[in-house]
Amino acid sequence: MDRTVRTVEDVLALLDGLFVSESEAVRLATGDGKDFWDRFYADRSRPVPFFVSKPDENLAAYLGQGLIAPGRALDLGCGPGRNALYLAARGFQVDAVDLSPMAVAWGEDRAQEAGVDVRFLCGDAFALPTAELSGPYDLVVDSGCFHHLPPHRRVSYLALLDRVLAPGGHLALTSFAAGQGGMGSELTDTDLYRKRELQGGLAYTPESLRWIFSDLVEVELRRMREEPPESALFGVTFLWTALFRRGAAASGDVRPVHDRA
Repeated sequence: MDRTVRTVEDVLALLDGLFVSESEAVRLATGDGKDFWDRFYADRSRPVPFFVSKPDENLAAYLGQGLIAPGRALDLGCGPGRNALYLAARGFQVDAVDLSPMAVAWGEDRAQEAGVDVRFLCGDAFALPTAELSGPYDLVVDSGCFHHLPPHRRVSYLALLDRVLAPGGHLALTSFAAGQGGMGSELTDTDLYRKRELQGGLAYTPESLRWIFSDLVEVELRRMREEPPESALFGVTFLWTALFRRGAAASGDVRPVHDRA
């Protein structure tokens, strides 16, 4: 008989274990989905729209509108690095992290071919040592990581933002959109635990995203714009795109954003 829970992280790890693929007995929660994503990225020739090395249209729009500017950037769940490469080519100092060694190796190959410098890291962003993801980052990019997290790992996600996002820095997020032909599960958080599966990812409403990221300032939240196949940008309408900004710290105030009134 084991008694394994002593810390909050022990509780989160225990909850991770509830999400098990019945067909493959593979744990798909954060930190345990490496094999799944390695298989996903193993065949680089698969006709997956976001396998093409194009940046998200909203990311290009933010740069074009002057909403973000070159600085330090972190790409969470970077996959083969399409957004990381785009930012590096435009003057950002980019760290990019993914669970999958296959994805990271592909991203490194692409960076070498493109002649850009991206620091790729393989592992669970929530478990990597502070020395690896030290921050502060002026921009955190997440194109598809957040909506693959089980509900309890939002706690880890917000804690990571608290630690690494610079005062005045931005979170550029894309996530599955609920309703109107969107993708992702629309089950309640409670029902997800009853079903014990993530059903390929979670859909969100604008209201839920605003509530989850309510300690940040909303700059923009909209549907991603559809981009044709010949476009140099990636865009599909079943995703929300959002840009949130962390408030600037007051003089001498170094408390994380979640401690602020």
